[in-house]
Amino acid sequence: MSLHRRRFIQSASLLGAPLVAAPAWAQGAPAVVTRDAQRPRLPHGVQSGDATADSAIVWARADRPARLWVDWATTASFSNAQRVRGPFLLDSSDFTGRIDLRQLPAGQDIFYRVVLQDLHNERVLSEAMPGHLRLAQPWHAERLRPLRLVWSGDTAGQGFGINPEWGGMKIYEQMRAVNPDFFIHSGDTIYADGPIAAEVKLPDGQIWRNLTTPEVSKVAETLDEFRGRYRYNLMDTHVRRFGSEVAQIWQWDDHEVTNNWSDSKSVLEDQRYAEKNIPLLVGRATRAFLDYAPLRPHHAGEPERVYRHIPQGPLADVFVIDMRSYRGANSANLQASESADTEFLGRAQVDWLIAGLKQSKAVWKLIAADMPIGLQVPDGKTPEGLNRWEAVANGDDGPAKGRELEIARLLRAIRQAGVKNVVWLTADVHYAAAHYYDPRKAQFTEFDGFWEFVAGPLNAGSFGPNKPDATFGLQVVWEKGPEQQNTSPFAGLQFFGQVDIDPKTRAMTVALKDLTGATLYRKELPGA
Repeated sequence: MSLHRRRFIQSASLLGAPLVAAPAWAQGAPAVVTRDAQRPRLPHGVQSGDATADSAIVWARADRPARLWVDWATTASFSNAQRVRGPFLLDSSDFTGRIDLRQLPAGQDIFYRVVLQDLHNERVLSEAMPGHLRLAQPWHAERLRPLRLVWSGDTAGQGFGINPEWGGMKIYEQMRAVNPDFFIHSGDTIYADGPIAAEVKLPDGQIWRNLTTPEVSKVAETLDEFRGRYRYNLMDTHVRRFGSEVAQIWQWDDHEVTNNWSDSKSVLEDQRYAEKNIPLLVGRATRAFLDYAPLRPHHAGEPERVYRHIPQGPLADVFVIDMRSYRGANSANLQASESADTEFLGRAQVDWLIAGLKQSKAVWKLIAADMPIGLQVPDGKTPEGLNRWEAVANGDDGPAKGRELEIARLLRAIRQAGVKNVVWLTADVHYAAAHYYDPRKAQFTEFDGFWEFVAGPLNAGSFGPNKPDATFGLQVVWEKGPEQQNTSPFAGLQFFGQVDIDPKTRAMTVALKDLTGATLYRKELPGA
């Protein structure tokens, strides 16, 4: 941890004085000193995200209508701080909002303070809440520093929420302790379809005790219930502290809506749901995700787009993909040719990804995926009695079919363009693994071998391992999962991954770690 950052954290409790003013303050009038109950509050902390070399998102939520303000500086002392006025935080967004800080000093650690301005009296301000983020390194940097990121997925799943007796969501503190430049949340940021009860009785007699709220006591159906899932996660001390110190990159998967949703999803027979309209549930879930994710909104032409490119300087480019929003219906996945039914990323996203990989001049091209490529992920049966599949693989171990055709086209294009050092980082399956896709052992062979690393869950039940599919030559180099399915976090089978890139050798080291921070598997990849 840098000295500046340590001093910043140590001094955070001293930052309660008003520091951002309303227009009256700018004219010389002092801020009003009021009782705490009369001041706006930030009950869910602050977060940052999508940091590039000279820009970053700062996110916050108020407890009432307010104006968002941010001071930022390159030192913990906030000398020469810059003040930025943000948006109004209103009930239409659940009082959430974000500021896109631009033209920041490239590659620096940024210290920021968030203040809310009351809309009933512009001179009434909240206490300041501090935050920190680290910008990516610029291309013109004279001396590169090592790059470190962490990733994982799956928060508060299978009814395992915030257990204060156990210490809360402890893995977030382990990730914070390694002082990463940024964190990739690989999806399942909430479990909208998984009620969280006060107690979960486990097969061995232990009892998992949760904090609860009305919004998490049932499946999410209303917009407020979806939003309540995000508010719930932010009740955890470790989650809030992590969010205030580490810039995040969020993507989503299925549980932000409901399990394994696609165009074939139905909840008509699910008695937990009074709302049976899947498109409406998707719409509400999307709105809640975009309200709470610290991500940079896309342009107005596609405001709900999640896939994006976040450059990290000469050492890495991060391509965040969306395996959920553009897919066709889950099916037997055995179609012989590409069509709307076999789309997984969708043609526009695949073309965008191919173009971005070709243009990238960074040493490493990191594809942040919300699902593994070659693992079999079942989704029940089709009306004809065939196995239905949730991910890419179809379990037949043969030539590419169904969704595999789209991935084959992507992998072929990467090889034809001569793109090197492509690594996939993912989660979803609730165990940790290192996979090598070997064209010499594949049915489809028109690609260069590559690595895929799997982490998670962060705080959820542990599952797996899943069966590999041979179409793309998946070789399970290492894996660690539970002996019994849906093992509680008590078992310690919660995992995150860590990537370190050496600026001198350009080598990338991937470590898969457990709940204690111990390294279970380590792989060094030379940089071409």
